[in-house]
Amino acid sequence: MPRFLSMIRIDENNAPAEGPSPELMQRMGELLEEMTKAGVLLDTAGLAPTSQGTRVHYEGGHLSVTDGPFTESKEVIGGYAMLQAKDQAEAIEWTKRFLKVHEPHWTVTCEVREVQEA
Repeated sequence: MPRFLSMIRIDENNAPAEGPSPELMQRMGELLEEMTKAGVLLDTAGLAPTSQGTRVHYEGGHLSVTDGPFTESKEVIGGYAMLQAKDQAEAIEWTKRFLKVHEPHWTVTCEVREVQEA
């Protein structure tokens, strides 16, 4: 079965300062447990804020290193989920369910892409 990477994009400047509510974390935990039991969820994690990140850029034969935060970025990857699904449509359905556990004041976008096997 193909694997899909769901990249969870957030706007760090507009995310709730208090972070996820306990209710959101409970709903998310229940969904992730269901996905694991269904054999769909292979791995998932949240990422530290960009203020703790570093970008390494290569262009024209030269490397540059920039410490975060990256103020020019509107959306950043705040986490990911590695899914194994029968097809992209199934991966998207699970991703929709993940987004729906969030309260209405959250703005979250997931980009779902198939992993190219070597």
